[in-house]
Amino acid sequence: MTHQIIKDLNWRHSTKKYDATQQVSEENWEIIYKTMRLSASSINSQPWRFIVIKSKAARMRMSQTFAHKFEFNEPHVHESSAIILFAHNPKYTREDYAEVVDKGIEDGRTKPEDREDAFGGFFFAELNTDKNGNTAPWTKAQLYLALGNTLHTLARLRIDSTPIEGIDTDLVNQEFKQELGGYQCEVALAIGYRHTEDYNDKLTKTRRSLKSILFEI
Repeated sequence: MTHQIIKDLNWRHSTKKYDATQQVSEENWEIIYKTMRLSASSINSQPWRFIVIKSKAARMRMSQTFAHKFEFNEPHVHESSAIILFAHNPKYTREDYAEVVDKGIEDGRTKPEDREDAFGGFFFAELNTDKNGNTAPWTKAQLYLALGNTLHTLARLRIDSTPIEGIDTDLVNQEFKQELGGYQCEVALAIGYRHTEDYNDKLTKTRRSLKSILFEI
């Protein structure tokens, strides 16, 4: 008997064509949002921001960012249920971590009198900060944990998805500068439901063999 998790992951693929007539339900959106929020990150840093593009106006703005390259990904903007911009904080500071610490106090995880001690974990962020205050390599790595978690959740919900690194990051970050608020987007995610003409749905799923990637010692 194949475990349900394996069935879910075998079911998913990077969708190449979406059915614009099918939309993700509000009930499923609530699950997706909560899943993204619950994603793991180093020292619980949560150095991310997610911009969900649903409206016609926002789609037009996103569509314009494909003016110079990666035009083959532009149809997803109009045919998928939504595009999510995954953005990370390139200059993660102690003040950013303070939001995490104070939320821990609010939630009862940390005692108010232990607030200063709770900043001990920030040492790891400092180790990943260069002399110019750049934390991008570290925060981008955390962002991909959230992306992976979202992909798995979508598979469980039988909602199709396409991770898109083929975006013009300069144009995307300029177009959505206000919404991003200093965060940087380098990957987007289209979600929705596959069209009957999605050719990738007809192809056999393939991965490297387990013995070539896994070594028990």
